[in-house]
Amino acid sequence: MQKFPMTAPGLEKLEDELRKLKSTERPAIIRAIAEARSHGDLSENAEYHAARERQSFIEGRILELEDIISSAEVIDPATLSGDSVMFGARVKVVDEETEAEFTYQIVGIHEADIKSGMLSISSPLAKALIGKKIGDTVSVPAPGGDKSYEILSVLYK
Repeated sequence: MQKFPMTAPGLEKLEDELRKLKSTERPAIIRAIAEARSHGDLSENAEYHAARERQSFIEGRILELEDIISSAEVIDPATLSGDSVMFGARVKVVDEETEAEFTYQIVGIHEADIKSGMLSISSPLAKALIGKKIGDTVSVPAPGGDKSYEILSVLYK
């Protein structure tokens, strides 16, 4: 089985979602299906079909989360150090064209959220940053042409 790197907070978030689905969402949808069944003819019962569709989504997500959690390899960035970029690093970069600065933490694919600054390790930018040091410049292919970033800082915490 292939293991996927993940931070402890990322794993905790997925475990919380799994607990919520199993303890709250699953029982609620079972009650909704029972209620819809009590209304009679199932072939024309929109509530029943919607509830069954929701149940299918919930059960699929539960299986997906269980698979992800079982294959997670938790890496604590606080135990890492150095001046080169690795998984878990918080990297501050500057776009060499616009001078805009961005800070990203390189995380596992299942916990990535670019709006929160969580950059998937499989993203083109993260792949370009891995192994580089402060002061290095990386070039990343983008739809409007290659973008160049200079690494300003690398932190593990």
